Amino acid sequence: MDIKTILQKAIADQASDIFIVAGANLSFKINGHIIRHSDEILRPDDTRNLVEQIYALKNGIDHKAINEVGEDDFSFALSNLGRFRVNVYYQRGSLAAVLRVVRFELPDYRDYHISDTVMNFTNLTKGLVLVTGSAGSGKSTTLACLIDKINKERNEHIITIEDPIEYIHRHQKSIVSQRELYHDTKGYLEALRAALREAPNVILVGEMRDLETIQTVLQAAETGHLVLSTLHTIDATETINRIINVFPAEQQQQIRIQLSMVLQGVISQQLIPTVDKKMRAAFEIMVVNNAIRTQIRENKTHQIPNSIASGKNVGMVSMDDSILALYKNGIISKENAILYAANSDILAKKMI
Repeated sequence: MDIKTILQKAIADQASDIFIVAGANLSFKINGHIIRHSDEILRPDDTRNLVEQIYALKNGIDHKAINEVGEDDFSFALSNLGRFRVNVYYQRGSLAAVLRVVRFELPDYRDYHISDTVMNFTNLTKGLVLVTGSAGSGKSTTLACLIDKINKERNEHIITIEDPIEYIHRHQKSIVSQRELYHDTKGYLEALRAALREAPNVILVGEMRDLETIQTVLQAAETGHLVLSTLHTIDATETINRIINVFPAEQQQQIRIQLSMVLQGVISQQLIPTVDKKMRAAFEIMVVNNAIRTQIRENKTHQIPNSIASGKNVGMVSMDDSILALYKNGIISKENAILYAANSDILAKKMI
């Protein structure tokens, strides 16, 4: 098997992921469904051969990680084809790999039905905006759209810290410095601290993984930078609670106050199968106003859903209202609407 032929076929079929696992067929994920690309079952020798071809495409990749740790994360690009985010790992003693397909062209937010309320966060010059959701929910795409809009419309220095780089941003009105973990920098914390000395206006932190990174993100947002980042949380309330609960109990009130001052918005998203076998994102959008700042500061985050419900005039929307709109517009089925709802019983009653 030739890996370049496989990659070309994946691009042609508009696959989002490629699965190379011994004991299974070579498979693509297309519109959220795993499709067999070949009837041939891959053997351990086959997967090792394909993984070695992948490493050969990325010049200078060190095999240490896969041999010493058991997994390896990196990305590479093929001219006139696309970029690929790769995770190589061992399973049942044999090498396996999953490749995420990332096309060269930047996404257009209109193609992904990202609302103007979300895109208006690009008008901010300081504070913290979070994009949250489970893995594979489209967070990277939303962030790429936000960075692209800033790049096109504002004269800024944008620094992105990513693991790995998925979309390439060419310098337009702004200068865009893109740094990849383990290739350009040791880690998020080190890169973030360095970024504060690199005259940034906008900083994208791929993920807030630990207490020190979260603390530094809050400080960056507090000192006049616009910071964009992600968390693997399902809604705004859980996002705020997750950030606060990372800190020791004696620091949590101070963090509530700090977060209430710098947080500007939380965009939570999930991908839902559509009736035409594709995928569509549903969004919860919270725009931080005075009421929400008070709720964060006074540890009353359980009241945030009510503030989102009453904030429709400024573009706020709950996840279930977003899902309900998709159902009413015939985009998703009733079964999937209920399955993906935050409160399925209440949503079901609204659908009658």
